[in-house]
Amino acid sequence: MSSSATLSLRDARRIAIAAQGFGAAPSVHADAVEARHARRMIDRLGLVQIDSVNVLVRSHYLPLFSRLGAYDAGLLDRLAYDGKRRALFEYWGHEASLIPVAQQPLFRWRMARAERGEGTYSGLVRFAQEKRAYIAQVLAEITARGPLGASELTEAGRGAGGWWGWSDGKRALEFLFWSGRVTTAARRGFERLYDLPERVLPAAVLATPTPEPEEAQRALLRIAARAHGVATERDLRDYHRLPTADAKARIAELVEAGELLPVAVEGWDQSAYLSPDARRPRKVAANALLSPFDSLIWERQRTERLFGLRFRLEIYTPAAKREHGYYVLPFLMGDRIAARVDLKADRKAGALLAQAVHAEPDAAPGPTAEALAVELRRLASWLGLERVTVVGAGDLAPALAAAL
Repeated sequence: MSSSATLSLRDARRIAIAAQGFGAAPSVHADAVEARHARRMIDRLGLVQIDSVNVLVRSHYLPLFSRLGAYDAGLLDRLAYDGKRRALFEYWGHEASLIPVAQQPLFRWRMARAERGEGTYSGLVRFAQEKRAYIAQVLAEITARGPLGASELTEAGRGAGGWWGWSDGKRALEFLFWSGRVTTAARRGFERLYDLPERVLPAAVLATPTPEPEEAQRALLRIAARAHGVATERDLRDYHRLPTADAKARIAELVEAGELLPVAVEGWDQSAYLSPDARRPRKVAANALLSPFDSLIWERQRTERLFGLRFRLEIYTPAAKREHGYYVLPFLMGDRIAARVDLKADRKAGALLAQAVHAEPDAAPGPTAEALAVELRRLASWLGLERVTVVGAGDLAPALAAAL
């Protein structure tokens, strides 16, 4: 494809959806999805963002369900935290993320910069500069006693109003985590337990030579390009939160090498780049509920460019001012976002509650409600809930209630 090539917006959407692993028929039975399927999908995505909100199910469990269908959620835990089968590790990729362990060397430049006090978390940088002796003490305790949670440190310190109310112990551990001196060994509930990388990560990974920062950044951009299919410079650097200057330089190098193909996309006012590996399907048969932190939609400007969807997380918006609800999942239907549904798992009552349901402007209410009802039943079954109940408002709520 030449540098003057132009993609229609519909083609760009289909390329992006296919690149994100949608379009194949989902597995029906939980035991049909094996570790190899999950690993292959996460390798394709490059990483999965972690989030703690549990009103439905924690976000990092949803991307595999959205793409593969019902699966044993414990499988993801084993891939991330089982020493014998550990295939993933936690680090700052796109926010806190689960990342294939083979990629750990690609983040060592970021760890080294953190150790030098460079990076985006200025509050943590200041803390590290002021508390070097205390941080060394915390590392010594992890070495002697790990894995430990922040509350288990001998001198954990008290929480404060700033930096998310973290204690000094938590701040010290997070600095050590950011700089790669400790990593996540396991989770207790949602509490992170920290230990030394050499006691957690595979020896073969730790023995892998550290690439030069430029080489690592190019590798991360290749992963981002493959996961996007087609993307702007901002999209590509946001995937792993690369510094702007570094990303611009590396993208230029990848274009020069023919590893990114410049294209124009209909309606986009920014230059775009096509992955040479991108598929261009004529049709995408995808029906899926998307976590608010799904990598298909986590970059909100990209979501608006691709789907015409202005999507904002309203968790921190006062209830009376919310447009679509507290924990809203967009509904991908074919190659468009057709609806949004605010969901809650009422585990005590055994019900998946649709607290608000809204159709997008061009969505046909009847077919959209029918397709959404199927996906909600599948989601309820996967979560071990007995039924789906529409309890809220929204222009699609009556049609969905009828379809259910």
